[in-house]
Amino acid sequence: MTSLVDEAVARVSLWAGTKVDVSQLSGGLTNENYLVEAGGQRYVMRIPGQSTELLSIDRANEVFNTKAAATTGIGPRVLEHVPGLDVVVLEFIPGTTMSAGTLRSNEMAARMAASFRRLHASPRFLKDFNMFRLIEQYLEIVDQHQVAIPDGYRDWLPAVGNIERAVSVGSLPSVPCHNDLLCENFIDDGVALRIVDYELSGNNDPCFDLGNTAQEAEFDQGLRAALCAAYFGRDDARQLARMNLFALMSDVGWTLWGAIQAKISAVEFDF
Repeated sequence: MTSLVDEAVARVSLWAGTKVDVSQLSGGLTNENYLVEAGGQRYVMRIPGQSTELLSIDRANEVFNTKAAATTGIGPRVLEHVPGLDVVVLEFIPGTTMSAGTLRSNEMAARMAASFRRLHASPRFLKDFNMFRLIEQYLEIVDQHQVAIPDGYRDWLPAVGNIERAVSVGSLPSVPCHNDLLCENFIDDGVALRIVDYELSGNNDPCFDLGNTAQEAEFDQGLRAALCAAYFGRDDARQLARMNLFALMSDVGWTLWGAIQAKISAVEFDF
């Protein structure tokens, strides 16, 4: 273990005076996750990565929202937060980590929709999330830190403005949203699809979560329609169209996230 991991383990009061076994978990693109076994219990300890403020990750927002999401039974419980280090100890959720392949079915689309309805009914999150404004912030960081982005990226910005105007038609009241729904952020505990990792969470249009997860899981139009109908309880052509536009916007925004992360990250991952 590194000195930072050793310090984090030593600062957690939850297992003070108890023998602990620590092993690193896979995943975690802007943080390091560890399985901690102590006193016959298992915990997940999250240690934030370096310079993640450049990715607009607010650790106070993350902790607040994770606690709110946990009240619905969808997010993991926060068992301890170590101020200063921003280390968070979370409930360990036993179950199967999802992938695009395991999520691509009508049955799983219905289960995802059920989890979203519960998450979106949680107590209001600390801050709001708007991908259009986040793209503007990310472009400023790209310029300030000379981050390489795909050729021609800025040529598409007028189209982004058109999409923002289009999704404003039929917009829904903002609700607590996850906003960063990698397939691996879903864990099937045998009862529900739990959702972890609230780094980029915030109050947002619910169709963003639907579109984002459909894009990450590579849903075809049939599965997108099934997810949308399961969430709203009916076929809704307007919200399906908005969901598809948000799916596109998640790729537009997270492309910049990946470029910035590749510049600043110490995590060994091909962004």
